[in-house]
Amino acid sequence: MRTAEINRVTNETDISLWIDLDGDGKASEINSGVGFLDHMLTLWSRHSGIQMTLTCEGDTWVDDHHSVEDIGISLGQAVAEALGDKKGISRYASLMLPMDESLVLVAVDISGRGGCYPVLDFPTQKIGSFDTELVEEFLRAFACNAGITLHIRQIAGSNSHHIAEACFKGLGRAMRQAVSIDTRFETEIPSTKGVLA
Repeated sequence: MRTAEINRVTNETDISLWIDLDGDGKASEINSGVGFLDHMLTLWSRHSGIQMTLTCEGDTWVDDHHSVEDIGISLGQAVAEALGDKKGISRYASLMLPMDESLVLVAVDISGRGGCYPVLDFPTQKIGSFDTELVEEFLRAFACNAGITLHIRQIAGSNSHHIAEACFKGLGRAMRQAVSIDTRFETEIPSTKGVLA
């Protein structure tokens, strides 16, 4: 089974996370301590099919930054661990995901070399009490710790909630395809170098 468990404790957050790359995302239990992030991770889990159990106790009386970033770090580390040597994975995925008036391009390469290259233009600084700049913080923390090259481009969008939702749904769908096993090459690492690192 392609599973991983991460426990991350700092002076700012206490995170427990378990994932299963081959789940269906329907029974995920997510309690990040940040309401909007719970919503986004629920969407991500359902659309990626990556089952997860997450709890985070963070210093949200300061703001949501530490919890959001540390959850991104932990989720990235868990995905990297669950992928193991990456034999048989499809590796690449890209799609355009519409969410009402918003349209976002997501492209993923499970390269082993983390990098995040977002081009997003949120029309508001807040979604409820959530800082929109934290979307990029989460994406960067996730991609860099998962060893994933991630490009996200906002093509259209005038509603900040819809733009964020398109990002998380799109990343979920891309991850679903990229981590899937290609049965034609299930014993091979998908790289001419022989390693993804």
